[in-house]
Amino acid sequence: MIVRELESPPTASNRPWCPRIASLIAAWLSLVAANAFADEPAQIAAGARPFRIEVVDDETGRGVPLIELKTTNQLRYVTDSNGIVAFDEPGLLGRKVHFEVEGHGYEYPKDGFGIRGVALDTRPGGSATIKVHRINIARRLYRLTGAGIYRDSVLTGAPVPISDPLLDAQVMGQDSVLEAVYGGKIHWFWGDTARPSYPLGNFHMPGAVSDLPGQGGLDPSKGVNLSYFTGPDGFARPTCEMPGPGPTWATGLTVLKDGSGKERMLAYYVKIRPPMEAYQRGFVEWNPASNRFEKVAEFSGELAAFAGEHPGGHTFLRKDDGKEYVYFCSPYPIVRSPATVEALGDPEAWEAYTCLAPGSRASEKALDRGPDGSLRYGWKRRTPVLNHVEQDKLVSAGKLKAEEGLFQLRDVETGKRVLAHGGTVYWNDYRKRWILIAVETFGRSMLGEVWFAEADSPPGPFVYARRIVTHEKYSFYNPKQHPVFDQEGGRIVYFEGTYTASFSGNDRMTPRYEYNQVMYQLDLADGRLALPVAIGEGGSPVRLAPRAGIDEDPARALRGVAFFAPDRPGVATVPIREGKDERGGQTLTAGPGDGGPPLFYAISAEAEKPPAGTRPLYEFRERAGAGRYYSIEETPRAGYRREPRPLGRVWENPGRPRPNR
Repeated sequence: MIVRELESPPTASNRPWCPRIASLIAAWLSLVAANAFADEPAQIAAGARPFRIEVVDDETGRGVPLIELKTTNQLRYVTDSNGIVAFDEPGLLGRKVHFEVEGHGYEYPKDGFGIRGVALDTRPGGSATIKVHRINIARRLYRLTGAGIYRDSVLTGAPVPISDPLLDAQVMGQDSVLEAVYGGKIHWFWGDTARPSYPLGNFHMPGAVSDLPGQGGLDPSKGVNLSYFTGPDGFARPTCEMPGPGPTWATGLTVLKDGSGKERMLAYYVKIRPPMEAYQRGFVEWNPASNRFEKVAEFSGELAAFAGEHPGGHTFLRKDDGKEYVYFCSPYPIVRSPATVEALGDPEAWEAYTCLAPGSRASEKALDRGPDGSLRYGWKRRTPVLNHVEQDKLVSAGKLKAEEGLFQLRDVETGKRVLAHGGTVYWNDYRKRWILIAVETFGRSMLGEVWFAEADSPPGPFVYARRIVTHEKYSFYNPKQHPVFDQEGGRIVYFEGTYTASFSGNDRMTPRYEYNQVMYQLDLADGRLALPVAIGEGGSPVRLAPRAGIDEDPARALRGVAFFAPDRPGVATVPIREGKDERGGQTLTAGPGDGGPPLFYAISAEAEKPPAGTRPLYEFRERAGAGRYYSIEETPRAGYRREPRPLGRVWENPGRPRPNR
């Protein structure tokens, strides 16, 4: 270090900096001294007990899996499903060690240099706790599949909830899940599965069973005890191996009862050959005696009877006009079949919810319009669906208006479109609505952003969504909600997805977690999930109110929605209450009041940074009378004037033409 002499001694005019420099030098010398002692060689006996580091959610106190701790020489440790790291690095154990802390959807506070980390005195057999703040709305719970799920917990003597915490059925990694309750047990099936002994594993849908919660099964917040179907070598064996080269992938898993009341478990399959060509499709049924799927039918040709997407994804049963159907979610449930074994195997019976002309082919893109030019959506046989990519192409070509499209999903904060990829839709008793949990394609991370939305009917339209899980340059595709795990009347829901770097562009894979299933928990009472719902207008006199019931034509019903607003309190919202004027007409007021519950909620008119998709909700009064109405349009109708101060801000309806912008 070079020390330069001062050109002149301190004087009264420059003396004030002396105490500050002195204090900084003293602090630096103290730090050097502390580090000098910390860097003294540590004499740690070989085989010493690891130092346990537990990373916990600062809100719940629960351990957080998939949090990375990194030393100053780039050693990486990843917490197990208890949120634990067993630190036993020779040469470092017994010293003060600094760990940078990072994890998808969680963060640790920055220090003065912008570093998110903490220095720990690592002692053999000792422990420390690190608290991280959850950015995700959903809580990460545990990994379901793969090796070493509770590795670090076992090494440090911490209790674990599952019976096989280290290696179950030799499974190292597993692709997307299918799940259904059959024969009183939960049946699980996965795609491509890795093994320890060779890079190529099982490509024909290995499976397992588990007990239902409360019937021998674990509370889903703790874990799942899987019992795999295994072969003679102990490895998870195929359950759906169909003849022909290449992997067999199953989809559209369904359980229903036939005419005799017998429970049947059915699915579709596809055979794959390079380069990812689906060269064969068919229909299979589960044989409970052999615990394998057996082929029922093979679909030949282009399935001319159903020229659109084939049934697949995840399913639910629902009655429509007294008839029960199986709905297929990929992620939107816009394909269905009558709920019989015969219909599931018959492409002539399949239906698509579409705006294309009945009987048209996918390549034709012939729109079904009425005499007045209005677009006609409906359930149609022998007719393809129109996915969001094709919808946008027709809009760009001028053949379809943007507000006519079925797929209107957008970010509730920014108003930007969200292109949903894989996911599920299920009825939720707590919200009394259909809830969508789906991953976004082309988001912040490729197939790594998971969104939540609600709708009044299965096909939607799902409009405003909230991001509930984020990943930093990592994918989490094909999320699957498990309604069988719902708790507290549907307030608590669970979903899992495939965690992998495959589509993310990230070449730094996470040890043990890569290509495996991770479970999340979501509390629907969270105020951040108070999403805008459809507020319709109708009646005589005209009245605004949240939509009640399900319209048989959701796309048509969307055009009758005045705007969207939350039906429960959320972040920075004010209640909007309803009254009547002297003529029985509707009046609305913002803020607290007496009487019944609020009609809906709005963002405060005084909000400094309101969500981008919101617009002011105004009251308009008749100039020569007592009439009034409420609208987000700024231009008043003839004979009315607009009150200067809005009641609040609500979300516009993207499915409704806006003549007055």
